[in-house]
Amino acid sequence: MGEINYKAFEWNPKLVDRYNLAGPRYTSYPTAPQFHTGFQSNEFTQALINSNASSAPLSLYFHIPFCAKICFYCGCNKIATRDTGRCEPYLEHLFKEMDLVAKHLDTSRPVNQLHWGGGTPTFLSHEQMRELMSETRKRFNLRDDDLGDYSIEIDPREIQEDTLAMLRELGFNRVSFGLQDLNPKVQEAVNRVQPREMTEAAIVQARQLGFRSLNLDLIYGLPHQTPETFAATLEEVIEINPDRLSVFNYAHLPERFKPQRRINAEDLPSPDDKLKILEQTITRLVDAGYVYIGMDHFAKPEDSLAIAQREGRLHRNFQGYTTHSECDLVAMGTSSISQVGPTYAQNDYTTESYEEKIGQGNFSTIKGMTLSQDDIIRRAAINQLICHFKLNGDLFSEQHKINFADYFAKELNLLKQHQADGLVKIEGNQLEVTPAGRLLVRSICMVFDAYLDKNTLGKAFSRII
Repeated sequence: MGEINYKAFEWNPKLVDRYNLAGPRYTSYPTAPQFHTGFQSNEFTQALINSNASSAPLSLYFHIPFCAKICFYCGCNKIATRDTGRCEPYLEHLFKEMDLVAKHLDTSRPVNQLHWGGGTPTFLSHEQMRELMSETRKRFNLRDDDLGDYSIEIDPREIQEDTLAMLRELGFNRVSFGLQDLNPKVQEAVNRVQPREMTEAAIVQARQLGFRSLNLDLIYGLPHQTPETFAATLEEVIEINPDRLSVFNYAHLPERFKPQRRINAEDLPSPDDKLKILEQTITRLVDAGYVYIGMDHFAKPEDSLAIAQREGRLHRNFQGYTTHSECDLVAMGTSSISQVGPTYAQNDYTTESYEEKIGQGNFSTIKGMTLSQDDIIRRAAINQLICHFKLNGDLFSEQHKINFADYFAKELNLLKQHQADGLVKIEGNQLEVTPAGRLLVRSICMVFDAYLDKNTLGKAFSRII
C-alpha cells in the first residue's frame, strides 16, 4: 500500500447510517468507564516514581474550573462566579499538588508540553496567572526556548487588551479560542454572545505576538442551527483563517448537565440536519485546504499537527490529538486525568473533596487503572488507526513481540464486514482506512477494544458521529 492521501475524504450516507452507533472517542485506551476505585493514590505515587527510569519528557495539564458566565451547552466540570477571589484557595491547593508530584518525580525532566484548560483559565486575574506559571517554573523544568507546546484555552469575551501579551510573556505559544457559532440567534440561545469582530481581533493580535497554531472551536447541533446558517458561519471562519479547527458534536444531555436544561430541545436541529451540517463542514474545510486530521479536528497542511500525522508521529490523549507521544502526562486540578507510563489516574471531581485531600498532603486520586500487556498492545493499535488511518502489522509484530495475524485473528475476522463495506483495505498484515472509513474510524477501533459491552454502549458513550 502506498502513502496515504490525508486530504482524501468520502461521505457515504448508507455507511454513515449503518455504522453510526454509540462508541468511545478513544482519548484513552482502555477508556474512562474502565477506570476503577480500586486504583488509589499509592499506585499513582508508584507510577510517578517508576516513570523516572525512562527520563521521558513531561506534559503538564492544569484544570482551572472557573467561568464568569455559563454557556448553556457546556458539559465541563466548572464553577460559575465573577469573583476571582474564589480562585485563591484553589490555586494554593494546585501549588500543594505540584509539591506532591515534585516529591516523587525527577523534575529535571523537560516539560515539552503544558496546557491550561477549564472552565476558562483566563478567568484568573493577570496576577494569579503570573503566580501559577511562576510556581510551576519553580518546581518543574519549563523550557525557555519557545520550542515546547505551551497552550491555553481562551474565551475572547473574558480577556483584556493586554492579556494575550502577558500570556506570551509567560511562555505560552499556542492558543485555542472558543467560538462555537457566529449566528446571533444561536449565540443568544446558548448564552454566548460573541461578535465575529471580537474573535477576529483576538486572533490577529495573537498572530502579531508570535503565537502559533491558533485554534478555533466550533460546535454543531446547537439550537436554531441549520445547514444554511452553519455554512454561513463556516465561510466567515475560513475568512478568519485559523491554523486549526475543532468541530465538536453537541450532545444534549440535560439530565446530566444542569445548564443544558435552559436549552429547548425543540429548537435543536434534527439528526438528519446534524449529519448534513457535518458533511458540509468536512467537505468545505477540505476544499478550503485544511487536512482532515480525524474525528473533529482539522489543520492546515503546514501546521505541526498535519506534519506529525504525515510523519507518523501523531498521538491521541485526553486533550485530543497531540504531537507529543513521548511525554508522561501529569494532570493537576479537579477531575483531571494523568497518563504516566502504563497507568491512568483521575482526580476528584469536586473542588471541596479535591482541596480536602490535597490539604491533608495526599493526592486526590479517586480512580484509575494499571494497564496489562494486552491493554498496551491494543492501545498502540487503536492509536495508529485513529491517528494515521493505517496499521502496519509486520512492523507492529516487531515492536510488540507478537504475531500480528495470530494475536488479532478474531479482530481481523470481524473487520471482514468493514472491508466488504469499503471502510478498510486489508492486504496481508497491512490495514488502511479508506477515505469513506475515516469518518467512521471509531467503529474500526472498536473492533480492537476488548472491554466493549455491546449491551451498555448506548449508556456509556455518544454516537460515533
